[in-house]
Amino acid sequence: MKYIRKLYDWVLSWAYTPYGAIALFILAFAESSFFPIPPDVLLIALVLGARKKAFKFALICTIGSISGAILGYLIGHYLWWTTGNEFSSVAGFFFSNFPGFTEEMFFRIQQLYSHYNFWIVFAAGFTPLPYKVFTVSAGAFNINFPLFMIASIIGRGARFFLVSALIWKYGPPIKSFIDKYFNLLAILFTILLIGGFVLINFLV
Repeated sequence: MKYIRKLYDWVLSWAYTPYGAIALFILAFAESSFFPIPPDVLLIALVLGARKKAFKFALICTIGSISGAILGYLIGHYLWWTTGNEFSSVAGFFFSNFPGFTEEMFFRIQQLYSHYNFWIVFAAGFTPLPYKVFTVSAGAFNINFPLFMIASIIGRGARFFLVSALIWKYGPPIKSFIDKYFNLLAILFTILLIGGFVLINFLV
């Protein structure tokens, strides 16, 4: 919990520098393939500091996230398998460092793509489902790239523009709530993250 709090505070600190928008893009980009803290944290802080730019920040966040999703797709497509169609060292890194992301889970995600296609990418982009897992898996399984992009743009865009709209409308009380109940929210976030993997198992 302390590690997450420190990481959260570090991410949040960028909102008080001239590089907030750039940091938001980089954070959104990284979160789509490997970084654990969602960009919503910095997005909220930036919108609170400049509410007139709420939807500009939402657009920056969306573009960064989609760019990161493309990287995740390319990692899966080009680096996931060895020439003998076995898992590469890159795949091993993901399995070792992402809790709940196992080889068994990986192949279950393939079944989800077979059954739900567009909708599972949209759900991963909009909800607490682990989006980075789906971007990499999409590339590894050669999911139709244009369809992947459309679903990602809609899912990620809807999420970040919704967050920005809420902060734009309700302002500081939302931030006060987050600061006051951070530990509870961190626990809830963890439960939701784990729940995302449980939901994948349930769907399959």
